[in-house]
Amino acid sequence: MEKAKIKVGVFGVGHLGKFHLNNWREMEGVELVGFYDPDDTQAAIAEKEYGLTRYNDMDLLMDDSQAIDIVAPTNLHFMIAEKALRKSKHIFVEKPLAATMEEARQIVKLAREARVKVQVGHVERFNPAYLAAMQYTKQPMFVEVHRLAQFNPRGTEVSVILDLMIHDIDILLSLIKSPVKNIYASGVAVMTDTPDIANVRIEFNNGCVANLTSSRISMKKMRKIRIFQKDAYIGIDLLAKKTEIIKLKEESDQDAFSFELETPKGTKTIAIANPEIAENNAIRMELESFLSSIRDDKQTAVSEVDGFLAMDVAHQILEKISSTVILDS
Repeated sequence: MEKAKIKVGVFGVGHLGKFHLNNWREMEGVELVGFYDPDDTQAAIAEKEYGLTRYNDMDLLMDDSQAIDIVAPTNLHFMIAEKALRKSKHIFVEKPLAATMEEARQIVKLAREARVKVQVGHVERFNPAYLAAMQYTKQPMFVEVHRLAQFNPRGTEVSVILDLMIHDIDILLSLIKSPVKNIYASGVAVMTDTPDIANVRIEFNNGCVANLTSSRISMKKMRKIRIFQKDAYIGIDLLAKKTEIIKLKEESDQDAFSFELETPKGTKTIAIANPEIAENNAIRMELESFLSSIRDDKQTAVSEVDGFLAMDVAHQILEKISSTVILDS
């Protein structure tokens, strides 16, 4: 017997919202009910290109939907999420989870009370290069991340920490199963009123150290993660969708290129592997994952608690940057 389609309503049909619309309408088991967006220009485009119903009443769209996709500006996340959760609707919400820690805390509380599925749009968790590297990561002890982007006014309602770096904070917290011990941070506001470039050092209780650099005023784009752990180095290029593994050779590495290296502890055989990257549509994959959690009643891939924890570290970083500026002034 064919399962009933899940009715989805989309809030926000701007740049990213249109990507979501494209994916929703191509997915099996989905009935795209319609959308809400107060911007008449964006709404007219969505109506024409997708033939969707525009709702002028937020509550009505929620009442007609089972799952809500929130792709609105960050400052509207809580208002929409709160309404949806009080109506016991499943929600997918783009990162960051909310504009403030108190709003994020309330979303976690409301989701628990409503007993619904909540997924946060940390799309890099579904990047094929990152997925290919996951089978090789064991216990990272040093991580270096560079996320550089060219300036784009879209998304500048929040700092570079909440706009870009939060992707990498989320990845770090999913990789390193240890509480954060210390945070050191510096940042500079260049084009906006909040930091546009930042460098952060995070120390974890288990001894792991992570250095993160994020900029939205760079001349070139870069999204790279370098992971160092015992007996292995893992390089992940999230932009080029490439992964490289350099490690001590094991029996399972027969097909990898290898060479011998003389060390103070004797000759070591080093294997270099470039795992096959399975092409995917990361946005579609995360939305399908969300639907699967609803259908199969299982935990979402990136839960509201994950989103809250990433925001918590991001806000600690912002506080460190703010205190540094105050001390220097």
